[in-house]
Order: sequence, then C-alpha cells, then structure tokens
Amino acid sequence: MAKRTRGSATPATTALDRAGVAYTLHPYEHDPATTSYGEEAAAVLGVDPARVHKTLCAEVDGRLVVAVVPVSGQLDLKALAAAVGGKRAQMADPALAERTTGYVRGGIAPVGQRRPLPVLIDDGAWSWPTIFVSAGRRGLDLELAPDDLLQVSGGQRAAIGRG
Repeated sequence: MAKRTRGSATPATTALDRAGVAYTLHPYEHDPATTSYGEEAAAVLGVDPARVHKTLCAEVDGRLVVAVVPVSGQLDLKALAAAVGGKRAQMADPALAERTTGYVRGGIAPVGQRRPLPVLIDDGAWSWPTIFVSAGRRGLDLELAPDDLLQVSGGQRAAIGRG
C-alpha cells in the first residue's frame, strides 16, 4: 500500500486502501493554466503518455458511464456505446460529471466516486504492468496494476480507445 503524505488522502485512495489494493502515489505541481491534465501529468512525471490514463465521463443513452483511456489517444464514443449495449454516446456535461463523481474536472478518479458509475477500461491498459490514473485531484496521480483497477472499480475491459 502507499505511504501517505500530508494531504494525500482522497476518496479514491481510501477506496483502494479499503480494498487492500497496492498502489503508489505520484504528486506533482499542477499548473493552473493547463487544461490538458493527463498530458501535463505524463510530462511532469516523465511517463509515456500511453501509460497515463484519463478518466472521462460520458452519457450513453442518457446514463452516465466512466471511460478510462490513454492520454495519448481519444475515447471512441461509438465503441463505448456498443460496449455498454447502448446506441449513442456523447461526452457528459462537465458540471454534471463533477456533481455525480464528487471530483473536479482534471481530477476525476475511476474509483471512490460519490455515486459509483459503470467503469470501462480500455484494453490498451494491459500493455503495461501498471498504469497511472488520477488519484482524485489535480496534481496527484496513482499508479496501479490494470487488473487491480478493474477489480476495485467493478469495471469491464473494452476496446474503447483510438489513436
């Protein structure tokens, strides 16, 4: 389990601790002028952008779902809809995503959400022994095994990324 640093506890790290999942925290200095949060994390942490994953909220036929895809690519909305048995997907309104998950944009974690949402993790995550995802706030990522993220999120693996 991760060693705590002052102010590092988030609902995501609490959920991982409760599940007994091993992870490593990676804090970094977030630049408030940056809006490409995942790319910023990859650059500052010196990690391949294909290994750093962004957590995106989308609406599929009117219901919210969470997609975890590499920051080096994009979310394939058609593939996302198909993966959950829906017809049409679109990106969720950021304010709705924040209210529902309890996290701010750029810091949405795939676990520990205020209202747990279905989570889909792109197949590409299994190209790495560990991946990086938001730990629940800007400037704090966590590193964990894709299988552990799948297990603790109750998610499913799907080919939802492109590029």
